[in-house]
Amino acid sequence: MIPRSEVVIWRLTQAWLRPRLRMAGLSITGRLTIIGAPIVDIFPETKVNMQDGVTLVSRSQWTALGVSRPVIIRTLAPGAEISIGSGSGFSGTTLCSVVRITIGCRVLCGADVLIADTDFHPIDKLPHADQPIPAGDPSDAIVIEDDVFLGARSIVLKGVTIGAGTVVGAGSVVSRDLPPGVVAAGNPARVIRRLRTTADQV
Repeated sequence: MIPRSEVVIWRLTQAWLRPRLRMAGLSITGRLTIIGAPIVDIFPETKVNMQDGVTLVSRSQWTALGVSRPVIIRTLAPGAEISIGSGSGFSGTTLCSVVRITIGCRVLCGADVLIADTDFHPIDKLPHADQPIPAGDPSDAIVIEDDVFLGARSIVLKGVTIGAGTVVGAGSVVSRDLPPGVVAAGNPARVIRRLRTTADQV
């Protein structure tokens, strides 16, 4: 049971944050539920769009597993874009884009999921504090289709497409495409089996 004082604090925080998020460059269509304060950092000439019914959870007491950080949404280079479909939910999730991250409808991310379409620095060179993030390639874009579930602390790397309805196990590293309607897990994530449908159970 959430204490009444927590509910009051959340409502006040949400009322204060929503206009601030819009001022930061977030485009919000319809309802947005904000539990705790997310970190939003939008680079000039980039877009972050959220459709109706998106939920951002940045407080541990509102999730079964808790979260180790707030939701983080960042675009890191001109032209980057993050698009989130209706009814999707994020708990302590990090989204970082240099190119494009497209998330479908009703996508659910367990605690502390990381989704990034960049390596943040050249692979063959040691990073330096003043080194800019390298430009992305269109092939680095990430697509997560409708009704995907990403288990707690899983990681989705650049250039990946995850098919509709797929379930990714906790702690997995998704470094290549996954088809729709499967259970996948591991590092790198591999298909374990197809999801059972109502037809399979008849």
